[in-house]
Amino acid sequence: MDALLAIARAIDALNERAGRFAMWLVLAAVLLSAGNALFRYGLNMSSNAWLEIQWYLFSAIFLLGAGYTLKHNGHVRIDILYGRFSARARAWIDLVGGLLFLLPTAVLIAWLGWTGFADSYAVGEMSPDAGGLSRWPIKLLIPVGFALLALQGISESIKRAAFLASRGPLVEETAEEPV
Repeated sequence: MDALLAIARAIDALNERAGRFAMWLVLAAVLLSAGNALFRYGLNMSSNAWLEIQWYLFSAIFLLGAGYTLKHNGHVRIDILYGRFSARARAWIDLVGGLLFLLPTAVLIAWLGWTGFADSYAVGEMSPDAGGLSRWPIKLLIPVGFALLALQGISESIKRAAFLASRGPLVEETAEEPV
């Protein structure tokens, strides 16, 4: 179990770095959006590439931040009963849900996303808009983002299993914690 917990810590560290990178992308998106608006309305200059970069950054923020958000327990929960359950019951729900739903879905989307990326890269897919960008970089983020989410799902499953086996504490980080 100690080896698995070491793997979970390594995955946590990877997603922590990816999430912090995504945070910097928020700043880049804001600056680019402001610059784009300034050029478009102030100087009557515009570019489809600038608009597409904004779209790429927005996508990257969500895709690269999904694993980080799972690590920090920031995904929306609609089960009003979950919070009333004991720590063991919550651990079982998270473990079963992660293994039966999160992991298969994330792995499937990463796999299918890789095919979409490979096809886009092979044909040199470009945006149909004048002055648009290559599409393969953004399509690469789909399998990368879902792979990071799947890895974090593995980490969370390991941590829940360790807790249930009385081999470690159940650490449920929340999104409200300071960064």
